[in-house]
Amino acid sequence: MKVGLIGLGIMGKPMAKNLLKAGYDLTVSNRNKAAADEVVAAGAKAATNAEIGETCDVVLTMVPNSPQVKAVMLGEDGVAAHMKPGTVFIDMSSINPVASKEIAAELAKKNIEMLDAPVSGGEPKAIDGTLSFMVGGKQEVFDQYKDLLGAMGASVVRCGEVGAGNTTKLANQIIVACNIQALSEALTLAKMAGVEPQLVFEAIRGGLAGSTVMNAKAPMMIEGNDKPGFKIDLHRSSSGCTTMAAARTTTALSSSTTRSSPASSPCKLRPDVR
Repeated sequence: MKVGLIGLGIMGKPMAKNLLKAGYDLTVSNRNKAAADEVVAAGAKAATNAEIGETCDVVLTMVPNSPQVKAVMLGEDGVAAHMKPGTVFIDMSSINPVASKEIAAELAKKNIEMLDAPVSGGEPKAIDGTLSFMVGGKQEVFDQYKDLLGAMGASVVRCGEVGAGNTTKLANQIIVACNIQALSEALTLAKMAGVEPQLVFEAIRGGLAGSTVMNAKAPMMIEGNDKPGFKIDLHRSSSGCTTMAAARTTTALSSSTTRSSPASSPCKLRPDVR
């Protein structure tokens, strides 16, 4: 199987290296030549987007957002124009699920299948090859390429048809963002009150407040390590996609998401819960 990967940024580069470690025949393309050279040094081949479309059985993208995916695949001299019928496109970017469906519809006209397969886990899990994949698409296409995605992740779950992957990612982003904000507020509160944040973290991490987000982010916050794993404008874009998705599904999202009433909350809150 010949695999093409377009996009070697914070996430794409380590993901490409894990595909190489798994033995895949990989061809890459990236606007930043230095990143491409690093992956080529690890065993990949470099090519243009058009060449990837012409020669690869499956094309992967890991680019910033919906406009970039559409431009790469469907724009002037886009990859899709060079792909053969029967080949497959897997978009690992985090984009609007509506855009995923639109791209899939255009590709279907060329008899090209698509999976939307965004990831969660950030750069550390991209490096370790332990990302979580949320996938949308036909069951038979998912089954065929699950092992390919598994070379980059510890969890690969089909969530439904095309668009379901990115809808699941939007749900993921809500939870992650709220956790990060709450964690930063809590550690700031502790510090301002004269309590050592590290001890607060050690005390509560094993309780109900503990989470994967806390374990990953609390040490960074305590150390003052603000190295980004995801760009804030992309997260804002994800938030915008959440609002759009809610509008399209006629779901009313309260502006005060942290204060759900018992009638609207999916959970029954009990006063004895700690």
